[in-house]
Amino acid sequence: MNPQNIILSRDLENDLKKIVVSCPHDRLFVLTDRTTREQCWPLIRDFAFLKEAHEITIGATDEHKNLDALAHVWTELSCHGGTRHSLLINLGGGMVTDLGGFAASTFKRGISYVNIPTTLLAMVDASVGGKTGINFNGLKNEIGVFNSAYAVLLHTEFLKTLDDGNIRSGYAEMLKHGLISRIEEWAELMNFDLQHIDYGHLQRLVAASVAIKERIVQEDPLEKGIRKALNLGHTAGHALESLAMAEGRTVLHGYAVAWGLVCELYLSNRRTGFPTDTLRQTVQFIKDHYGVFPFDCRQYERLYEYMTHDKKNASGIINFTLLGHVGDIRINQHADKKEIFEMLDFYREVMGC
Repeated sequence: MNPQNIILSRDLENDLKKIVVSCPHDRLFVLTDRTTREQCWPLIRDFAFLKEAHEITIGATDEHKNLDALAHVWTELSCHGGTRHSLLINLGGGMVTDLGGFAASTFKRGISYVNIPTTLLAMVDASVGGKTGINFNGLKNEIGVFNSAYAVLLHTEFLKTLDDGNIRSGYAEMLKHGLISRIEEWAELMNFDLQHIDYGHLQRLVAASVAIKERIVQEDPLEKGIRKALNLGHTAGHALESLAMAEGRTVLHGYAVAWGLVCELYLSNRRTGFPTDTLRQTVQFIKDHYGVFPFDCRQYERLYEYMTHDKKNASGIINFTLLGHVGDIRINQHADKKEIFEMLDFYREVMGC
């Protein structure tokens, strides 16, 4: 998998034009969801080099990250002249970049695609690193491939279109990046004012966060080793997200990751000596900014079952990424059912549910 060309843009039109011109193509397509078609597409649709682009729109929110939406994208590409030399621009959040990347990776055995993430979550996580895919059979990202975008264009002006919940959703992944990096980066993220956002400061934090992920992905593009560090908070987080989806109380991905961090930092404290003070500070930050996802002990078995489907598992053993302290990454850590239930007990106790 080739390294990604990641551009932190201050001139959206000029930077996107350079990307499109540098990638030879016969037909140009733009994928949006209903939200980004309304809020973000107007910012670029009048660019002269996009005049002949065919726009494809799918439903918004993660519930549309499915086979039906994927088939719709394939159909639009096929019926409007798409060939293996075409180019797809994904304009949207993580759902659009994941699904669009997978559609591009599989149409005609693979066409080039460009990601323009429009949410904070997509900028620091979904659009970078070459993971593509869809949800399937009630499980997050169950079907997909590794395939890097031709380019990823980060334009933080899009963040001003986001509501508070989507800002915080992306920020959870940034907090995770801080935890797997250095104490100084974790501390800066913990002290950022999410109530009164300084977008200039946020842009600098985004650049630092993307650099952390990019460094890890370049070292381990196919997630055989250290890239598993990026899964901190995700084994428990994906289980909570799947439970929420199954029960019709869908949550934003980053919120599930934040709650997953509460669980897995506790497990880190118990298994690998993660400092109690750092655990308490991080948990309090998450509680203050993300609230709580309530569940009770009757749902433990279901959450455990979801964890058994995690893609990091091997031979049926649930696999976690844990920390010895900030930046001290311990991949391939295991926990048995009793420990996982104790982890869920801790979550419910400390979060007050």
